[in-house]
Amino acid sequence: MHTHAVRLPRRTFLKGAGAAMALPLLDCMTPMTASAAVGGAPAQAPPRMAFIFFPNGAIMPSWKPEGEGENFQLSRTLEPLEKFKSRINVFAGLTQHHARANGDGAGDHARNAGAFLTGAQPRKTSGADIAVGVSIDQAAAALVGSKTPLPSIELGIERGRNAGNCDSGYSCAYSNNISWKTATTPMSKEINPRLAFERLFGSPEDARRQARRARDRQSILDLVAEDVRSLQNRLGSTDRRKLDEYFTSVRELEERIGRTAATKKDVPEYDIPEGVPREMHDHIRLMYDVLALAFQTDTTRIATFMVGNAGSNNTYPMVNVNEGWHHLSHHRDDKDMIGKLARIDRYLIEQFAYFLDKLAAVKEGERTLLENSMILYGSAIADGNRHTHHDLPVVLAGSGGGTIRTGRYVKYPDDTPLNNLFLSMSDRLGAKLDKLGDSSGRLSGLEG
Repeated sequence: MHTHAVRLPRRTFLKGAGAAMALPLLDCMTPMTASAAVGGAPAQAPPRMAFIFFPNGAIMPSWKPEGEGENFQLSRTLEPLEKFKSRINVFAGLTQHHARANGDGAGDHARNAGAFLTGAQPRKTSGADIAVGVSIDQAAAALVGSKTPLPSIELGIERGRNAGNCDSGYSCAYSNNISWKTATTPMSKEINPRLAFERLFGSPEDARRQARRARDRQSILDLVAEDVRSLQNRLGSTDRRKLDEYFTSVRELEERIGRTAATKKDVPEYDIPEGVPREMHDHIRLMYDVLALAFQTDTTRIATFMVGNAGSNNTYPMVNVNEGWHHLSHHRDDKDMIGKLARIDRYLIEQFAYFLDKLAAVKEGERTLLENSMILYGSAIADGNRHTHHDLPVVLAGSGGGTIRTGRYVKYPDDTPLNNLFLSMSDRLGAKLDKLGDSSGRLSGLEG
């Protein structure tokens, strides 16, 4: 049996000229449990939790699987997740009650984003007196965020401002954020892949050094090369291979960010900062790549990602949809519009499957990074035409380190609070909360 030449603490960084780089989980870092001392398995990697938000609801007849429990068939929209069928759960019956008007009139899109992770009713205002509630990611980060270099990371692909009226008298802050540190403080998302990458792997307080590195196009791997060589000489063969794969993925991501930044300069009429890709397809995938690296290196265990702001009117020419998404969502049962919306829904699921592929490829002890994660993909609008907020489209991928029984289509009673699922996820992260928003307890049946 191979023994490691060295044992490293989990929180090990490679250091070089003005750079510090986190490492993925290596076999030589895994603390041995009592049973491992007598031939048992090493302790498992920590669970991670991400919330991926899509804004305009879904064509629900094309979303919902057939069957129930373990005997279900994925729908046309969810078909790209077929290879992960045994590692996901699809839920029915979950509701975000405070995305409903509840006497506040129009503004379902702003409430969709504002209530999605808070389960609280957004105060109807377009002024500075915004108020909603603490979101689950930030409530969990307050309890366990100190265990990682970044308590959480918030990503998106559409910029959006936090002032002004964006939806029927609701502040833009509600439409453009799903993460809320306090009831009145949204966590602004990063939409520039280069800046998100540097936030994770650079030295955030030293902007001058970052700018110099960007100018010289110097790879973070070059800066820590000496430390890398020294470490590789001390590792076992499995860890050397893991490290090589990790460095390759970092190098590839840096190169892609560099390439997309370069193509951006060909479009001077668009005032978009360097690093934001011209093509949405590239943008979404780069953000998923950054998020995968954030989890792989345990730089953070908590993340949110908005694939569109509330009411997003992006077009999807890559699936032959040239009208705006929000415009199409008010389809009034027009078959052509419904067909286009279903294509957008499926396209975004394909990108989600791409992310799950990245996580599934990373081995962590006995499991994969996907199995050690809980990745929720969903919205607080179900039917975008009627603006319904019950029986929401929600998929949960990963088993939170083997604590959730996957491979099921689970139907809950009508109006079961979505926040009950959030509390159950947060528990598994080691962040136990008494209540969040309109939660009424934990979500039953996750263990099977």
